[in-house]
Amino acid sequence: MPKAEESVLEIDLNALAHNFKTIKSQLTPGVKFMSVIKAYAYGNDSVAIAQKLEELGTDYFAVAYTEEGIRLRKAGITSPILILHSQPVNFPKIIEHCLEPNLYSARTLELFIRIAEKQKQKDYPVHIKFNTGMNRLGFTEVNYYNIPEKIKKTSAIKIVSAFSHLAASENWREREFTLSQIHNFSNLATQLVKDIDYEPLLHICNTSAIFNYPKAGFSMVRSGLGLYGFANDPKLNARLKPVGTLKTVISQIQELEKGDTVGYGRAFKVKGPTRTATVPLGHADGIKRIYGHGKAGFFVNGKYAPIVGKVCMDIIMIDVTQIDCKEGDEVIVFGGPQHATRFAAAGGTIPYELITGISQRVTRKIIN
Repeated sequence: MPKAEESVLEIDLNALAHNFKTIKSQLTPGVKFMSVIKAYAYGNDSVAIAQKLEELGTDYFAVAYTEEGIRLRKAGITSPILILHSQPVNFPKIIEHCLEPNLYSARTLELFIRIAEKQKQKDYPVHIKFNTGMNRLGFTEVNYYNIPEKIKKTSAIKIVSAFSHLAASENWREREFTLSQIHNFSNLATQLVKDIDYEPLLHICNTSAIFNYPKAGFSMVRSGLGLYGFANDPKLNARLKPVGTLKTVISQIQELEKGDTVGYGRAFKVKGPTRTATVPLGHADGIKRIYGHGKAGFFVNGKYAPIVGKVCMDIIMIDVTQIDCKEGDEVIVFGGPQHATRFAAAGGTIPYELITGISQRVTRKIIN
């Protein structure tokens, strides 16, 4: 594998395939698989990821917003795509590009029916979300009546799935709450099937729940973070392979003496002979200022090099005093010797935020 000559996020499609197959192996035969590829496929490359997952046989895709779905359609993705947070202003675009909206309130349901009827649609596929305790989006038991009331009056739409979102499926201390969510969803779904007289796909499991609550698979599961190699659990992480490896390169090496300072605000003061390496990466690329002052570091030729001073917008300096290296050598930020979970923890955050925050100005490179 050629070494990085600039800041690059390598995206390993073999690792993606491994994760897809590993997660899918947990499912009861016949349960469908929805691949969540919102936010540029969790900071990777949504088109390349979607193409590979379509090749692997995923049944569904899910993205957060309409433009994400349109991007996939323009790239030739033909599988059904759920828009998880559809906005009424985009309903015409959703229909134009054969996307499928999540209708999570009486307002969104009514407005989408109105547009679908105006366009003379017949059985247009929509998804209904139930709020079982996450308290972000979705119909509750209190306003459930709006669903059958409006569905029975139109032939313009058809519910193809009903779903909910677990709040803490990775946390065994919240097991009672998670089981209550699953129970509430089952009750609402049972009532829905009875009221509309057909059974849509039902799904509540995310990656953690696929492993921790296998009996709650219903007829479809959703996996996002797990596809990219993370599962909020060290044992599960060990079974998965991180898809992304963030690499950069040493631009210059500085030989410093006691009393010299490094970076803005003279934040790092040299106490003795020190070698620092400057790399072309900064907080504009997603490596936030919180990682500065030695809280985190990168790997150079297999050895750990802590960040010195402040993280700049486009540049970071690392201490390579004890490392045999030269200008042009490769630097690994995460992936390989440093799991993204470890790097994220050094900044007091989680891999979700880290990997989705890698700027689009960092070159994406598809491998395998």
